[in-house]
Amino acid sequence: MKILVTGFDPFGTDKINPAIEAVKKLPENIAGAEIIKVEIPTIFNKCAEVVHQAILDNKPDYVLDIGQAGGRFALTPERVAINFDDGRIKDNAGYQPRNQPIHEDGQNAYFTQLPVKAMASAIIAAGLPSSVSTTAGTYVCNHIMYQVQYMIDKEFHDLKAGFMHIPFLPNQVVDRPDTPSLSLDDDVKGITAAIEAIVERDGKGDIEVVGGSLH
Repeated sequence: MKILVTGFDPFGTDKINPAIEAVKKLPENIAGAEIIKVEIPTIFNKCAEVVHQAILDNKPDYVLDIGQAGGRFALTPERVAINFDDGRIKDNAGYQPRNQPIHEDGQNAYFTQLPVKAMASAIIAAGLPSSVSTTAGTYVCNHIMYQVQYMIDKEFHDLKAGFMHIPFLPNQVVDRPDTPSLSLDDDVKGITAAIEAIVERDGKGDIEVVGGSLH
């Protein structure tokens, strides 16, 4: 089994992005799965081009995209991506879409094929905070999650994919009072646990536990 794991480069005012830093530190093999690591740009559309090429080159069974969610305290596997770009800030190419569909011929939303409840449960079992999220936002994180699902819909029908957000690193919150963070080692530990759950649940679907939220 091959799992393509991607992480975004730094964006906005931050000089580091925990996503790519954690991805780079992942083991080369997790639970028998070969881990293929790719850095992607925090740029609308361009990030999808990079992932599309990586899928063609490596022919993975799964894609797990990792992104930073400043303000969240937990690692949060995402359940759904929406066909909507609305940038709160400009991307790294200076582009800031407003109220735009990602693909005119795409579905309004796509659900992940990943066992998000099993992933969250595995992260919690590893001693770290986690919950299933039902909003990946409207910035580049949601964009790449949606784009890969669109690729599955139109081209890579056997591929399974999803997205997970992780918190700021401690050195990112020095000037952000009362903002949660998680160490890089814990990010790696949590992502590893999530991938172990993906491998363990391959062909079985997700686990049947409570994973909803009130907001």
